[in-house]
Amino acid sequence: MSAALLPVTPDYWAQACAHLAKKDRVMKKLIPQFGDAILETRGDAFVTLARSIVGQQISVKAAQSVWDRFAALPKRLTPAAVLKLKVDDMRAAGLSARKVEYLVDLAMHFSSGAVHVKAWQDMDDEAIIEELVAIRGIGRWTAEMFLIFHLLRPNVLPLDDVGLINGISRNYFSGEPVSRSDAREVAQAWSPYATVATWYIWRSLDPVPVAY
Repeated sequence: MSAALLPVTPDYWAQACAHLAKKDRVMKKLIPQFGDAILETRGDAFVTLARSIVGQQISVKAAQSVWDRFAALPKRLTPAAVLKLKVDDMRAAGLSARKVEYLVDLAMHFSSGAVHVKAWQDMDDEAIIEELVAIRGIGRWTAEMFLIFHLLRPNVLPLDDVGLINGISRNYFSGEPVSRSDAREVAQAWSPYATVATWYIWRSLDPVPVAY
C-alpha cells in the first residue's frame, strides 16, 4: 500500500529558505518559526488524486472515513481495480453518485494512458495542469495542490487557495482584503520558490503541516 512509502522531501528546501529570507522580510520572520517542518510526498499519483476527489466539499474527518471504506473495497487501489468495482459498493462506502463518476473517470484516464505520468518529470507545470483538469472533478486548485504535494514543484502559486490569500492579507496587508493581483505582486519576490513561500504562509495560519 502507498502508506508504507517513506516520505520524500524536496532537495531544494534549504536553498529556497535562504533565498526567501534574503528577498522578503515576512519570510525572514516566518521561516525560523517553523523549524524543521518540511513539505513531503508519499508518492502514488493515482491515490493522491483519488483522495482529493473523495475529500471535496466534506470535512477532513468525514473524508477520512469515506476514504477508508472506499480504499478497502479493492485488494490494491489501482486504476484497473477501481474500474472493476460495482457502483453500488462505491455508493455504500459513502460516495455520492457524482464522486463515483469522477473516480471512474480518473481511473479511465490513468489506465488508458491519457495522463502521461512517466513524462511529468520533463513537463512544465502548466502542461501537467492541462492534463489533470481534463479529468472530471479536478479543477485548477486540485491540480496545483498535486503539483505542490505530489510532484514537489518548487514554484507553484495557487491563487485560488483561500489560505494563501488570507495568509498574504494577514502577513503583508495587516488583515486588509487582498486581490489576486496584490497576491501576485507580493509573490514576485518569491520566485523561483513560490511553493516554499506558500507553504510558510499556510504554516502561519495553521502550524500543523497538511499532507496529501
